[in-house]
Amino acid sequence: MDNHFKLKDGSGSLCYKGCGQQDKQLNTFDWLADIPGNAEEQDIVEVQFKNTRKGFYKNSNKLKLTKGDIVAVEATPGHDIGVVTLTGRLVPLQMRKANLKPDTEIKRIYRIAKPVDMEKYEEAKAKEHDTMIRSRQIALSLNLNMKIGDVEYQGDGNKAIFYYIADERVDFRQLIKVLAETFRVRIEMKQIGARQEAGRIGGIGPCGRELCCATWMTSFISVSTSAARYQDISLNPQKLAGQCAKLKCCLNYEVDAYVESQKRLPSKEITLETADGTYYFFKADILKGFITYSTDKSFMANAVTIPARRAFEIINMNKRGEKPESLNENGLSNERQRPVDLVEQESLTRFDKRKSNGNRKKKKKSNPNNPQGGNSQQAKDNHPPHEANRNKEDNNRNKNRNKHHHNNNQREHKEKTE
Repeated sequence: MDNHFKLKDGSGSLCYKGCGQQDKQLNTFDWLADIPGNAEEQDIVEVQFKNTRKGFYKNSNKLKLTKGDIVAVEATPGHDIGVVTLTGRLVPLQMRKANLKPDTEIKRIYRIAKPVDMEKYEEAKAKEHDTMIRSRQIALSLNLNMKIGDVEYQGDGNKAIFYYIADERVDFRQLIKVLAETFRVRIEMKQIGARQEAGRIGGIGPCGRELCCATWMTSFISVSTSAARYQDISLNPQKLAGQCAKLKCCLNYEVDAYVESQKRLPSKEITLETADGTYYFFKADILKGFITYSTDKSFMANAVTIPARRAFEIINMNKRGEKPESLNENGLSNERQRPVDLVEQESLTRFDKRKSNGNRKKKKKSNPNNPQGGNSQQAKDNHPPHEANRNKEDNNRNKNRNKHHHNNNQREHKEKTE
């Protein structure tokens, strides 16, 4: 199959070998894949294994490898099966990003995986879940305060890596002996954190999207409660904790913007002096730049919301010994636009309300004889009381006039007949 597409003008070609279907955050794009001779520039290749494990191996046999090839690589003991994710000039950059030391031993690639290698790999992979469940039972029987979150078998099935979580230091020497006797493989224990476990398991976050740690995050930076304080978020553990029971990683996403916005607001410790009294800082809308002041320190009383520009003006006036009549400019009212309630937007009946309003409009337009819209009964109900009384008097007057004319007509007809 030809891996190249000719351009319309015939000036060159495009190559799709740089793209690949990889596991989420481990995906890499080889934007140099269409350059001739790029794969032969470096003899080191990046290979990806299950979960978030990657490694760099030397192509000592000069194999023609491209992204997506399944290869058998050197392991201790035996061999492992992985997928080639990067070749050529970008591999040294990835090694530098991974902070590999110059004296690190680089193992080699044996061959492109054969059908026999793939059969062994599939057999070993099928045993991972049962091994994890059994190892948890063994750890529980040994009274070890740890949780085994995942098990990964080597490609040839001679070795198994057990990923575990533990809050304290665990002496698992006895556990390794029991696991080796039970599964007849070489045992390796790797400790991971709660965030890494959540990334392996995956899930849906409160935002409705897949967890960031399971999609694109590669490095987990520590999250502190100061990020929530900068954003004026209430320190509620149930709302701040993610699926991993740790502080949400997304608290770090907007903290820089809040810190920059806070620099344009006056200090919370500064009080504003006016002719009415002293006002203390109560709360602030950091991104919009509005501050709410109260006449009492402990609770909201006579609250006034003003922009940051007005607050700086009053601070400068107080420094000159002047006191404005009020916090608001020119005595303007303190009415602000009602904030949007995001919780109300998630209500199950929000569409029913809009639907009912639409039906009312349709009913008003359904009667063409009524120029005011709606049926006659609604029109009568909409009239004020004095108009209804006036209409009733007019109707009675018309009835009397018609009755009088009818009586006169009968009298005239009787006189003519006589």
